[in-house]
Amino acid sequence: MANKLQITLTRSLIGRPKDQRDTVKALGLRKLHQTVEKPDHPSIRGMIKKVSHLVTVKEL
Repeated sequence: MANKLQITLTRSLIGRPKDQRDTVKALGLRKLHQTVEKPDHPSIRGMIKKVSHLVTVKEL
């Protein structure tokens, strides 16, 4: 497993359920094409899986 994950918001949150919007916010993403780095941890992986259709992930 990589040490860090680079997560980018690639799809809009308009019209998405509140739980998906809250998950993206908890990942630290606010704007389209914004990128954050998070540690590769099972809880982060679970959040990414929930909103995988909205984000792209790159292992660093």
